[in-house]
Formats: sequence, structure tokens, C-alpha cells
Amino acid sequence: MPTSAELRATARRSLSGNWLPAIGITLLFAIIIGVLSYIPYVGGLAVLLLGGPLTLGLLAYFVKLVRSEKPEVGLLFQSFDRFGVAFVLYLLIQIFTFLWTLLLIVPGIIAALRYSQAFYILRDNPNLEPMEAIRQSKEWMVGHKGRLFVLYLTFIGWAILAAIPFGLGYIWLYPYMLATQAAFYEDLKARNGAAR
Repeated sequence: MPTSAELRATARRSLSGNWLPAIGITLLFAIIIGVLSYIPYVGGLAVLLLGGPLTLGLLAYFVKLVRSEKPEVGLLFQSFDRFGVAFVLYLLIQIFTFLWTLLLIVPGIIAALRYSQAFYILRDNPNLEPMEAIRQSKEWMVGHKGRLFVLYLTFIGWAILAAIPFGLGYIWLYPYMLATQAAFYEDLKARNGAAR
């Protein structure tokens, strides 16, 4: 089972020679979500509507990057042809995580970890229904939620450093984190015997 350091190393290898487009797609995603969220009165609704397909496109980019497939930044928008399922999946994850968070913060964190692979699974299984992607994510994450939580914790030091120069370091950090999460998914997928 690869360590957090090994998963981060996989991410760095994937990003080698690909930093600029990876930063570009991450910035584009952040700008779109940021602009949408500031639209008066309907910003939250706009993020809710478009967050699903944009998230699916962003994560698809980093999965392809980890698989050495040389994805293009335009991949961010290619998931709009699956708008319905991506929107429903995004909505369900938001609702379920919120409901678990009402119990306490810790159940909310556990729920977020449990559902963390659903978009990746949906990306690799276009015919899957949103609830099935969530169910499969929950199954795959049994015994692995702690691993993913520890992986997130390994970025705390980097997050502190990234914040020092007016937060500019996050331009580099977010793609690194996304590539590492994609590497985690690839390992988890292999452990569950799923083909690409």
C-alpha cells in the first residue's frame, strides 16, 4: 500500500513538464466558481448548478494526467454533456455531507471522506447513476478513510507556506493536491480490481 509520500511523488512525476496547464485549469476552475459565487442573489444556486460538471471535468483532467494521457485544459468543460448526472451527484454529496455535519463536525468529515471517490468513479463509468457512484465510493473507502485523511494532513505544512506570500503559493499547491488525490484514486481503483 503506497504511503502518502509515495502518492505525492507519483503526483509530482505526473506534473513534471505539465505544471503550467495544470495550474491553468485549476485557476480557471477557481475563477469560474469564484465569479459565480459573487453573483447577487443567485450566486449559490449558480455554483450548485455548475459545480457538478465543472468538478467532474477538473478531476477528469487530473486522472488523465496521472495516467500519462496528456489531457487538455478544455477537458474542464467536456463534462457538460453529462450535466444531469454530474449535477445530481454534486447535489447529493452536498446534502449528505451537510446532514452528517449537523450531527457534529467529525461525522461530516467522515462522510466527506466516504463520498470522496464518487466523481472519479462516475468519470470512469459514464453509465453509472449518481447514487450508485456514491454507494461504490462508500464501499471502496472502507478501511481507507484514515489513509486519505492522513494524506490530506500531509499538506498542512505546504498550505501554511503557500499562504505566506499573499496566498500565491496556492496556485502551485492546489494542482499538486489534485494530482495526489488522483493518484490515491488510481491506487484505490487497482485494489478494487476495476479496469480503466
